[in-house]
Amino acid sequence: MSASQARTAKIERKTNETDISVEINLDGTGAFDVATGIGFLDHMLEQLARHSLIDIKLKAKGDLHIDDHHTAEDSGIALGLAFKQALGDKKGIARYSDVHLAMDECLTRVAVDVSGRPFLVWQVDFPREKVGEFDTELFREWFQAFVQNAGITCHVANIYGDNSHHIAETCYKGLARALRQAVELDPRQAGRVPSTKGTL
Repeated sequence: MSASQARTAKIERKTNETDISVEINLDGTGAFDVATGIGFLDHMLEQLARHSLIDIKLKAKGDLHIDDHHTAEDSGIALGLAFKQALGDKKGIARYSDVHLAMDECLTRVAVDVSGRPFLVWQVDFPREKVGEFDTELFREWFQAFVQNAGITCHVANIYGDNSHHIAETCYKGLARALRQAVELDPRQAGRVPSTKGTL
């Protein structure tokens, strides 16, 4: 897929634990239609769409009677797969980006490289074990699943913050802003892959 074509994707992923469908448009307006059955995760994915200007439609049915883990992780997997598919050959993208995202008392840094080499560095601690009913340890699980399947390098570091809700939200908003910049088409690239290898 060349950069001049529509950068969209549809993914359906069904396992014994979850049934997930995703549609994304990298060149959207930040529209979202998200329903995972997990209220706070929906809120974070809506923030991801709105601040990245990536349209995201994601519907998930999971084994929430057990816990939120499978639905959270698998939504990250499915969204990552859709992101990778929508990027195509990556010609013309900026590739790199870093963002410092402030929210009240909280500051988080997110840096990404749309490299084809998945790697997550996660330097985030939460004061509380839950935000609402959602386990804060699942934020890392979601990021790991997304990064691994999107094929990106992503470093997330909460520099300071006291409120677990704010810390989580700055991670997702920071990712959103970083992805927005990294996948932006750079006219100076003239449709080239931004790597001396010629491929990413």
